[in-house]
Amino acid sequence: MKKECGSVANIMVTGIFILAMLTIMLAFMDDIQLIQQKSEVDQLARSYILRMETTGGLLPEDREVLLRELSECGVEEADLSGTTFGEAGYGTKIVLRIRGILGGQHEFEERRVSTAKY
Repeated sequence: MKKECGSVANIMVTGIFILAMLTIMLAFMDDIQLIQQKSEVDQLARSYILRMETTGGLLPEDREVLLRELSECGVEEADLSGTTFGEAGYGTKIVLRIRGILGGQHEFEERRVSTAKY
């Protein structure tokens, strides 16, 4: 029996395929991390809008804690402008607006609206 000679082309195709799959997997992992960070921000916004419903707005001490928690989630340049601060009256619309940057380059905005129920 005679052995067939190997081909460099066969090895190159396999190498290119492995490189392409590695690139796709790394991009996917980066996207998953951004989705997880955005999900954490969403959960923070939900908990704070519920707290704001009972207090009538975002209190100064809650604001500081929220900004710290956003920083821990990976949010850069967190901005709360447009948020209801102080005490809104019963039944008054309250807004929680969070803007920032995730992953060093992706801008986002999370906006929650409810009514004061205290």
